[in-house]
Amino acid sequence: NSHIIIFRKIKMILTALIPQITVVFPIFTSADPSATRHEKEKHFLAADGKEESFPNLMDPPSLELSVVVPSYNEELRLPVMMDEAMEYLEKRQKENPSFTYEVIVVDDGSKDKTTEVAMKYTKKYGAQKVRVLTLVKNRGKGGAVRMGTLSCRGRLILMADADGATKFADIENVEEGLESIDEKPDNMAISCGSRAHLEKVSVAQRSLFRTFLMYGFHFLVWFFCVRGIKDTQCGFKLFTREAALKTFSSLHVERWAFDVELLFIAQCFEIPVVEVAVNWTEIEGSKLVPFWSWLQMGRDLVLIRLRYLTGAWRLESERKTQ
Repeated sequence: NSHIIIFRKIKMILTALIPQITVVFPIFTSADPSATRHEKEKHFLAADGKEESFPNLMDPPSLELSVVVPSYNEELRLPVMMDEAMEYLEKRQKENPSFTYEVIVVDDGSKDKTTEVAMKYTKKYGAQKVRVLTLVKNRGKGGAVRMGTLSCRGRLILMADADGATKFADIENVEEGLESIDEKPDNMAISCGSRAHLEKVSVAQRSLFRTFLMYGFHFLVWFFCVRGIKDTQCGFKLFTREAALKTFSSLHVERWAFDVELLFIAQCFEIPVVEVAVNWTEIEGSKLVPFWSWLQMGRDLVLIRLRYLTGAWRLESERKTQ
């Protein structure tokens, strides 16, 4: 096929260029974003308005599950997602009192009332179950997920989008995926929700240009970073606490392509990763601008690979997280 020939030619060109690029690339590489928190980001407000400190991911877990919800200008969509999630979690706890959980809503420097909306759930359910982490400035989705994850108390950590595109009850699917992994080195494993089974339908509904962008992105993911995972971008991923600490400690990318780097890091550390189908519905109000966001992600994918190849970025078992 013609597209296979084109891909092979691109691969040959890039393979030839990489040795030359690696010589000069570190000069043009900016420092990775800091995982150090602003003083205001070290605390959350309890239901009574009292300020309390977040724990550290390096601490032992004290709950079964933490749910991290990155949110940027989500005052309208967040309540729908939170209502569904809290209904499920409360029902599950009622049926099994030993099941304990928390939801951490991370307001990624929103300009609307996202924090105020999220705080209503803290007041309703208490700060032991719902906490709000308000970032001083916008970091991007990856930065918000990382800051939330570093604040978790759970044995398992789920990242879930604020738009509620994935049916929350499908957490059981990713839990089963995690349980299906027999060998978990140092108790590390990741289960990724996937929309790959919906691809044929989505292609039929997309324009030719958007379909081209999608396949181009998939190729770049496969060529530069991650193989064996069909859908790297689904915002519904479950980590063991140990896997979260290992991967998020080395994460550099803070915007849309962070999922790819996260899985790249996991594969470098030989952390088992499984992919399981989840129910997904496109929700209006996406912050993703098709052309420019895909262009930015494509650029980030190339930079991820090159920065690791040149040694500008390194995998680290531990980085400063406070």
